Amino acid sequence: MKITIVAGARPNFIKIAPIIRAIENKRKIVPTLSYRLVHTGQHYDKNLSDTFFTELNIPKPDVNLEVKSGSQAEQTAAIMVAFEKELLQNPCDLVLVVGDVNSTMACAITAKKLHIKVTHVEAGIRSGDMTMPEEINRIVTDSITDYFFTTSVTANDNLIKYGADARNIHFVGNVMIDTLYQNLDRISAPDFWEDFNLEKDHYMVLTLHRPANVDEENSLIELLRGIDEMAGNRKIIFPIHPRTKAILGEKKLDLKNIFLVAPQGYLHFMFLIKNCFAVITDSGGISEETTVLGIPCFTMRNNTERPETETIGTNTLVGTSIENLKKIFERFLINGPKKAGIPELWDGKASERIIDILLQK
Repeated sequence: MKITIVAGARPNFIKIAPIIRAIENKRKIVPTLSYRLVHTGQHYDKNLSDTFFTELNIPKPDVNLEVKSGSQAEQTAAIMVAFEKELLQNPCDLVLVVGDVNSTMACAITAKKLHIKVTHVEAGIRSGDMTMPEEINRIVTDSITDYFFTTSVTANDNLIKYGADARNIHFVGNVMIDTLYQNLDRISAPDFWEDFNLEKDHYMVLTLHRPANVDEENSLIELLRGIDEMAGNRKIIFPIHPRTKAILGEKKLDLKNIFLVAPQGYLHFMFLIKNCFAVITDSGGISEETTVLGIPCFTMRNNTERPETETIGTNTLVGTSIENLKKIFERFLINGPKKAGIPELWDGKASERIIDILLQK
C-alpha cells in the first residue's frame, strides 16, 4: 500500500508526525507499506511550518507545492491544480488528509476526481457554524471520504447523521494527543522565559487568530485591553499570529500585562501551556491539549467542534465578548478549576490504530 500524506498548516504537521512514526514502525513488519509526504505550502512562515518538521522529527517533504497565501478561492484552487499534477506524476493507493484546513478539502476533492480513495483523520467534528471556513472544509471533505477516523463517539454520530457508511467509520482517538505524549519529555522553555521572569502557574497564555476576534482592528484592541486589565498581576504571553500582527500594525497598545512574542515552535509552545495558570484562546486544537494537561482553558467562541473538551475536559466556552470572559474568569478565580477528565482513547495510540485498520482495507 502506497499512501500520500498531505500537510499544509501548523495543526496538520502536529497530526501527521505520529502517523508517519506509526507507518515507519509498521514497515518493519510490512515492507510493502510506503508513503509520500506532500507539503502544500499553505503555511510558509518558518515558525508556522519548517520549525515543526524539525522539532517533531518529520521527514523532509517529498515535495512542497508552495501555494502560499491568497483568498479562500485562490488558495484552494492553487492547491488543487498543484496536487493534481503531483498525483498524476506519483500515483498512490490512498490519499490521507488530516484536520480541516483548505489543504484538507482541496486535496480530498482532487484525489476523488482522480478515483483515488481518501482517508480523513479527525473526521466528523462539527461546530454547526457555517461562517467558519473550517466547517465548510469538514463537511465537503467528509462527504467524499472513503475511510473516516474519529476522535470521539460524537464525531461518529455526526457522520452517520450525514449519511456516511458506519462500516467505514473508526473511532481511534486523537493523533494530536499522540504527538503530545511522544514529546512531553522534550519540551523546553523559550528564550524569553527568564527575560520575562516567568514562573510555573503564575502566567497565562493567549492565542487569537479567528476572523471574528481579530479582523476588526478597533474591536481587537478593545479585546486585548480588556484581557490585559482582567489579568490582575499575572503576565500573559501572547504568541501573535502574523496575520493578527499585520492587523495591529504599529499601533501603540499600552498593555501592562500582555507580552507579544513571535509564533512559537511546538516544543516551546507546549512548555508554555503545560506550566501556565490558564489559557485564553480561540483555537480548537489547544483546548484538546489543555484538556490532557489539566490546564483551565477559556475559548473565545460561541461554539466548538470539540464538545468533549468542555463536557469532559478543562475547556469553557466564553463567547466573543470581553464582558462575558471577565464574568466567567472571575467565577473561576473564586470557585477554582472545574472537575475534568481525559476523553476515551486519548491515550497516545490513535496513529497505531489508524495504520492497523488501513492495512486491513
